[in-house]
Amino acid sequence: MTAHTGTKGVPRAEREPQILDAAVAEFGRHGYANASVATVAAVAGISKPLVYSYFGSKEDLFIACLRRGADNVITSIEAARSHTGMRLPAETLRAVFTALGPRPHDWTLIHDLTPPVNSAAAAAARGYRHTLSEMAVDGVRSLLAERGNTDPTDASALVAVWLSTVTALVRWWQDHPAESAQNMTDRCERLIAALFAA
Repeated sequence: MTAHTGTKGVPRAEREPQILDAAVAEFGRHGYANASVATVAAVAGISKPLVYSYFGSKEDLFIACLRRGADNVITSIEAARSHTGMRLPAETLRAVFTALGPRPHDWTLIHDLTPPVNSAAAAAARGYRHTLSEMAVDGVRSLLAERGNTDPTDASALVAVWLSTVTALVRWWQDHPAESAQNMTDRCERLIAALFAA
């Protein structure tokens, strides 16, 4: 059954992911502030009231998308944290691209700054960014410590570089949708080898 075959007889377990997938694409392309629930409904092949019956509000829909995507990314990165040396950044990037493979815009939602500042949506996105930042701090400190560098300012600078680099790579990927998660992983392996061969 496709997303456009009607609204009746589709189990919630099947319908809900269809709505979330459509919503991630809409939020990812237009940001929370400019996303349209009507467009989400049209892409999912259902009515706008049905979207609200599932998720309550645009904000609740955004948070549901964010939670599904960000939890998946964080779990994937956690599994890569046992690596050391230059395998750590390489395997972390592999984890990110693998997690984002089905929906690269999950990363965009985590970094969406357009929800109202004091809203639950903004707080949820901020929380996930903080978690990713803390994971980056741990990884960078570990990598630098292996090389005898315990300078906290160096670590802070490298964390900023790392987080910006990952976001830039994901955005490049979004602009090149023909690239698979495996292609992105392989490309990053080559780039890391080229940059740090010495």
